[in-house]
Amino acid sequence: MIDFTSLYMFIAASFLLCLAPGPDNIYVLTQGMTKSKKAAIVTTLGLCSGIVIHTSAAAFGISVIFQTSELAFNLVKYIGAAYLLYIAYQAFRHRNDKLDLSVQDSSNELKKMYAKGFIMNILNPKVSIFFLAFLPQFVNPELGNVPMQMIILGLVFMALTVVVFSSIGIAGNMLSSKLMENPSISKVLNILTSFVLGALAVKLALSSR
Repeated sequence: MIDFTSLYMFIAASFLLCLAPGPDNIYVLTQGMTKSKKAAIVTTLGLCSGIVIHTSAAAFGISVIFQTSELAFNLVKYIGAAYLLYIAYQAFRHRNDKLDLSVQDSSNELKKMYAKGFIMNILNPKVSIFFLAFLPQFVNPELGNVPMQMIILGLVFMALTVVVFSSIGIAGNMLSSKLMENPSISKVLNILTSFVLGALAVKLALSSR
């Protein structure tokens, strides 16, 4: 059902794409730096759950709507930018909060982090268009069942993303764990998180198809 030569090329390309700095892995990095390893991993899982939606959309042609309809693209884009600004505001608002990992890693907080990651991912129409453009390059029509081939590739991409993004978040946490013991550093990191998310929101809002 799938060309293994193309699959190996896809894995190599996907790995490099996961490592390239972008909104999602930067967000995971800041989660690891300002919260905990568990927070970074849960955020990664939320973001990667969105990949299932984008892969399904690409496989069955729904992403074409974003590529052909400026109204649909802009609507989702601005909702996504507004959500990023909201998260940025929350980070800035709580910049002076004392770090408490027992709260950060509570069940309710982890559920919120997962939801944030998922919503961030699905509200970025450029991700849908990326999958629509990227996945077909590694599909072999002669093997039949093109949608299933794309879904398999999407799942492989998701697995790679979980590994790479989680590693990025954990590395960020390890680098900042000592610094986080200093309240002033914690405040700076929260402000940095707010700035990064705000910048990503502006970049998304100004992006074109």
